[in-house]
Amino acid sequence: MISLSSQQSIFGPRYLALSIGIILASMTIGFEGLAVTTVAPVIAGDLQGLHLFGWIFSAYLLAQIIGTMVVGRQIDKRGPALPFTIAILLFAVGLIVAAVANDMYVLIGSRALQGFGAGAMYTCIYTAISLSYPDELRAKILGALGTAYVLPSMLGPYVAGVIAQQWSWRFVFWGVLPFLLLAVLLSLPVFRKLKMPSLQGKGETGVIGLSILLAIGTGLFLTGLGMLPKLLGVVLLLVGLGLMAQPLRKLLPTGTLTFRSGLPSLIASRGLFFAGYVFTQNFLVLALTDTKGMAADRAGLVVASAALSWCIIAILQARWDAADQGRGRQKRIITGIVLMIVGIAIMVWVPAVNVVLAVLGEIIAGIGIGLAHTVSGTVAFSLAKEGEAGKVSGSLQFADSFTPGVAIGIGGAIVALSQTGGMSLETGITIAMVFNLALVLLSLVASTRTKQGQSVSQSAGQSS
Repeated sequence: MISLSSQQSIFGPRYLALSIGIILASMTIGFEGLAVTTVAPVIAGDLQGLHLFGWIFSAYLLAQIIGTMVVGRQIDKRGPALPFTIAILLFAVGLIVAAVANDMYVLIGSRALQGFGAGAMYTCIYTAISLSYPDELRAKILGALGTAYVLPSMLGPYVAGVIAQQWSWRFVFWGVLPFLLLAVLLSLPVFRKLKMPSLQGKGETGVIGLSILLAIGTGLFLTGLGMLPKLLGVVLLLVGLGLMAQPLRKLLPTGTLTFRSGLPSLIASRGLFFAGYVFTQNFLVLALTDTKGMAADRAGLVVASAALSWCIIAILQARWDAADQGRGRQKRIITGIVLMIVGIAIMVWVPAVNVVLAVLGEIIAGIGIGLAHTVSGTVAFSLAKEGEAGKVSGSLQFADSFTPGVAIGIGGAIVALSQTGGMSLETGITIAMVFNLALVLLSLVASTRTKQGQSVSQSAGQSS
């Protein structure tokens, strides 16, 4: 490990503009995503498109898959400046189109632009962190980035609701643009100076086709889940799985699906535990509002407790990383996942869940995700081979978007099938939460196969 310098800071003169720029970009993406969750029912009603409600989110997810995987490879060939510029423009155009949309199909198209742009932006941000910051500062910037993404979950839904109620849901999209512009002005000049190490050997081919195939397969899979137990739903589900298999093997680090030791198992573990966290947030709100009769704003405050504990622990882990010079990173990932398991287990039996248990479980789960998510990013960059910063960044972002989307789709199918079978909603959500707990347990298995390399990958930022 590199010896740490207490004089270095992510807000020092060398890193100030980039740090603030990427933190603002992260907050912008996070706020927009959570705000849309709040105003989506209003949008669907206003545009007379309730039958297309799910596609407000599916279009974003599927386009995000393509943006993440394609841009990750392009970065390694051309550097992050041009992809970041294109991603910003697409995201901005998506916001503008959504703000003026008078048709549900136009709105869905705008969400696809936003999803592609958001996936690409995050991949560029992760690459910039890998290239610009030395190893001892990555834990700090990733902690700040995690906090920046999570903070909107405490205020974003409420602010979006007020805007939609007092003015119009369209101002939610317009309001994001100034923050996006400021993020670009601060970070883009730094992105233009970043250079990728020369790659040895041949680059990958067919990434665009594989990414599109994966998006199509995922779309069919999620559509099929929503139609179960109808025969057409089963057919679409199986066809989707078949289309997804080859792209997943080709686009992810070799051995990810089999938990191969090192980076592959790290990516697998991250995807599974992050899916567990997002799954918990969504289905806990459903349980509190639809089975416990809690008002939506109170349920939002309950899940916000996890965001608060995530923010606090994300800051503290950077200090712990500096204290042990990164030697305890794998232990912190495993500890974080174990805490997530404990937190989710407290809430898994929905009939017994009350406000006290929900808040306790959320706080513990938030501490767990704050450790595991932030530290796993730091370890991934230390395991990245020279010239593959973009590819690894794409894999990290893919783990944060694809797996949660698929897991939530499966959870929704579990709840729907349970009710079709005559079970209560409480029972259906409980079964879904047990499935969710199994995902995080599987993540723990994968995390034990992650071993951080003894030598930190070299990057331009390490010569600071």
